Formats: sequence, structure tokens, C-alpha cells
Amino acid sequence: MDFGRTTGDYRRFRPGFPPAFFDELARRGWVRSGIDALDLATGTGNLARGLARAGAAVAAVDIAAELIHVADAIDDAADVKVRYVRAPAEDTGLPAAAFDLVTAGQAWHWFGRPRAAAEARRMLKPGGRIVIAHFDWLPLPGSLAEATEALILVHNLGWPLAGGTGIYPQWPKDLIVAGFATIETFSFDVAVPFTHEQWRGRVRASAPIQGSPSAEEVAAFDETLAELLRGRFAPRSRCRCCTAAGPCPASRHSAMGATP
Repeated sequence: MDFGRTTGDYRRFRPGFPPAFFDELARRGWVRSGIDALDLATGTGNLARGLARAGAAVAAVDIAAELIHVADAIDDAADVKVRYVRAPAEDTGLPAAAFDLVTAGQAWHWFGRPRAAAEARRMLKPGGRIVIAHFDWLPLPGSLAEATEALILVHNLGWPLAGGTGIYPQWPKDLIVAGFATIETFSFDVAVPFTHEQWRGRVRASAPIQGSPSAEEVAAFDETLAELLRGRFAPRSRCRCCTAAGPCPASRHSAMGATP
């Protein structure tokens, strides 16, 4: 998925990972000053900037040149340095065993997951760590997110991610098969306030809407959502991580990639 066509809304309205997310990574010792970090499918660079602010030397990749351009501009304004490379997560072209930390924020489901996991393992230093993170709205009963998803499904019947819980049980399997070990997951909920304008922009910058075939269809959906927002709702989001240590010695894995 290339989000380049929705760069304006993506920059203005996609909420980045909350400070509590970076605090948790620092508390666990995974993000600290002096490490080399790589952010996959960085978008406008929110996760990459958070790592850089924590003292990491950060590289980031994305397939959308438009988003990389925006990320660069935001970095300049924030006096943050990140090195950007236009490349897919499955084949970055970056050196092997070069990073202490590889992250993928709000993106793992778009990848060719086995290839992306193998590429991440290739790029990690021995003992390095991967962190797959999501920051999702929760379509709780009676919530704005639930009502919004109902509208999205009228607009895009084939959207497979409706009704999500912010929990992804398939991610640990991806990492185990790729040869990672010490798999761990954790999550926490965060209340996120939106104005009507912010919520409409957030939804316009989401995959099922930005994938619309025409700007007219996006505008029609947006107007329907604006009518819905005359009510009162309180969105809630969930921050979810899947992480693993590695790479591990090849001798510790069976031919199927399982970890003893």
C-alpha cells in the first residue's frame, strides 16, 4: 500500500505513536542513546523521529517518495535527523547486521510478511531486536469508531480489517518462522481526543478510503461522515507491540523455523 496519494491528510491527521509508547520502549532498554535503529514503512516519520529524539542513530525506509519528502520537512522543522531511503520493507538494500533495533509501525499487515521478517533478521546485529507496533482505533459498541467502520463497509465492502481488536496473533508466528526468539507481546489503551475535522481527516487518510478509485468518492464518503459527527462520540485507541530478540544461532531452529 502506497499512501503517497493522501500525503496532505496523512501529515495533518494521522496521530503518531503516543509518548507513552516511546517511554515504554526506553523503560525496557530497547531504545537508548547510541543505538542504530531502522524504521520500516516510516510514512511521515513519526516513529523514526521518536527514536531519534531518544538518542538513536536512525535510518528509515518507505516506498512513497511523497511521504519521505514530508518526513524530511517535518524533521528539519523539529531539528531531528533521520536518514531516509526509498525502498520496500522486504528488500531494503541496506547492509546486513547493521542495526540494534528494527521497527515497523502501523505497517506490518501491508508487507509480504515472511520476506519482511527475514529481511529484518538479516539487518539486525546479533542480539538485536524487532518491534512491530500498531496504534489502532477500537470499534467499541456505540463508539464513533464503530459507526465509522459501518460507513466504511458501505463504501468498501472488501475491507478486511474492520472490527479489529488491536491484537494480532499472527505476528508472533511470523517472527518465530523467521528465526527470532524470546517472543513477547504487550498492549495498553490510550484515550485520544479528536475534533470533527481531525477525525474526518484521520479516516480520509486510512487505507480503505485512500484506496478509493476517485476523489469524488472520497468527498462523498467524507460528507456522509460529517453528518454522522453531529452526534457525540469518544474514540479510544490501542497501542499494541510484538517484539523478539535475535538473530539466533541457526542451530536453535528446526527446518520448520520453530523455536525450542
